[in-house]
Amino acid sequence: MDKNRLKTIWKEEENLAHIKGWDFSHIDDRYESDRTLPWDYESIVKSYLKDDLDILDYDTGGGEFLLSLGHPFEHTCATEGYAPNVELCKEKLIPLGIDFKACDNPAKIPYEDEKFDLILNRHGSYDPAELYRLLKKGGVFITEQVGSKNDEDLVERVLPGTPSPFPDLYMEKQKEEFAKVGFEILEAQEVFSPIVFYDMGAFVWFARIIEWEFPQFSVDQCFDRLLTMEEEMKQEGKIQGTTHRFLLVLRK
Repeated sequence: MDKNRLKTIWKEEENLAHIKGWDFSHIDDRYESDRTLPWDYESIVKSYLKDDLDILDYDTGGGEFLLSLGHPFEHTCATEGYAPNVELCKEKLIPLGIDFKACDNPAKIPYEDEKFDLILNRHGSYDPAELYRLLKKGGVFITEQVGSKNDEDLVERVLPGTPSPFPDLYMEKQKEEFAKVGFEILEAQEVFSPIVFYDMGAFVWFARIIEWEFPQFSVDQCFDRLLTMEEEMKQEGKIQGTTHRFLLVLRK
């Protein structure tokens, strides 16, 4: 395929890179990620859930995971800070009776002291001291996080020299931060695993969506580097990078 045709295809993917919630179905059969994690976040969360617990899902995205838990709505709260997802949550969650509030500052979550038995956060921001304030005594915080080195090798291929947007997101560092404010660490795991793309259009779409890791990425700016990756794609049938994840379960 000639360069002009490739550029046209990739720019089409670039223009399609908009999502609501956390919906990656556009590239579902064109990439693989997080399929070898040594833990199951959903199972861990459900092991702590009881129907009478008051729970908060901070940075809930579009509420997809929260709703999948089937927790009683009268005991469920959620926040979100990304404007398109805020509107989606207002449409989806509030009519169900879930106490949803817009919030983009993890250090100022708009709920009273010691309100929650369980707080969840998957791939969102957090502030340990604020979480400690919000949890009842004996309350639990569960988070799966994207670590500092996530996609670092892929970013380097198209935007060399780009610094990590979250340089302190390592399991050991975060354990220290939570311990400082009084949390007991119940579980801690960290893993580096593959992320694989099977066509370059999927990678372009992904890089545009994950704009905090790939700042200023565009087909025009990165075209020559994308062509180099396309040659590798032809030879290997894939482009592979590395994800960085860690899991923490903590008790007040």
